Amino acid sequence: MKYYLIVGEASGDLHASNLMRALKEQDAEADFRFFGGDLMSAVGGTRVKHYKELAYMGFIPVLLHLRTIFKNMACCKEDIVQWQPDVVILVDYPGFNLEVAEFLKKQTKIPVYYYISPKIWAWKEYRIKNIKRDVDELFSILPFEVEFFNGHQYPIHYVGNPCVDAVDAFCKNHTETLADFVEANQLPDKPIIALLAGSRKQEIKDNLPDMLEAVKPFVGDYQLVLAGAPGIDPTYYEKYVREDVPLRIVFGQTYRLLQQASAALVTSGTATLETALFRVPQVVCYHTPIGKVISFLRRHILKVKYISLVNLVAGKEVVRELVADTMTVQNIRTEVDALLNNKPYRQTMLDNYDEMIRILGPAGASKQAASKMIELLRKTE
Repeated sequence: MKYYLIVGEASGDLHASNLMRALKEQDAEADFRFFGGDLMSAVGGTRVKHYKELAYMGFIPVLLHLRTIFKNMACCKEDIVQWQPDVVILVDYPGFNLEVAEFLKKQTKIPVYYYISPKIWAWKEYRIKNIKRDVDELFSILPFEVEFFNGHQYPIHYVGNPCVDAVDAFCKNHTETLADFVEANQLPDKPIIALLAGSRKQEIKDNLPDMLEAVKPFVGDYQLVLAGAPGIDPTYYEKYVREDVPLRIVFGQTYRLLQQASAALVTSGTATLETALFRVPQVVCYHTPIGKVISFLRRHILKVKYISLVNLVAGKEVVRELVADTMTVQNIRTEVDALLNNKPYRQTMLDNYDEMIRILGPAGASKQAASKMIELLRKTE
């Protein structure tokens, strides 16, 4: 069968590449064409455009590149119609992908599948109308989404979470010790506090200084190791390095770092889930310049109680979320001290991690998604 996939960022490239690999295993004649990245290209098929040509974040960048965005959109629609795939698989990236879905529903008979559903349960719930109208099948990687979409009379398929797959595969192939890790990276022989300060410059600027100030009292007994973000020039971090707070940065080793960490300070996002899957006690830190305003909006506009995937999956507060006006140096410091030194508190978090992992289900999300997609497509042949 012919599969056309569309992703708009690095995480989508990763998850789509794993899905493509699973589709190839179950469909010997699988033929791929896609808007994607290097990982998808490594699996095979034809890349029409790299996702980096699509990825504009924030109001101003989008406004400045409207002509390019519209051009890419038109190119995508035209290319799909010309190639006539058996299915179009959209991966996250709702601003672009829902527009494509609407076009395909109006102008073609090509089925539209959505893998990694848009997070409309957090905000923009009105998009459910577009999804019900334009998306034929929705494949979720977060178990609580099933109840949300069922509540809108729209059944979806929960296929497991690809982060479980990634961490499971990593742990099976990496059995190094802390001594191995520190030797390989020429680090001191001390326990590690991991810092995951975000993947974008603004996140790093907003979060890293307070993180470093907060953990200053622990540098005698622990070492601080920052997971350098892909796409961020190493020199960008230099402005935040302090002589009184020793910091080492490692790139391309986030999983290796988490495997050895005693505790972690993590900005919200997929990283919170990955940290929990490695069973590392963590505190979620997410600073915003207008903290009180954001806190008000969070209480009155956002539809969910939590921002971290760990708490959302568990349905309760497993990890402390220090967000907006609650993210202060003292609050971070108090929480890190509890994670390191309060054994009952630490153990309760680890026990709750185990329950969250049970809710997520076993590894195999990509294979489950591929199997279900092929089954549904063959029914309509």
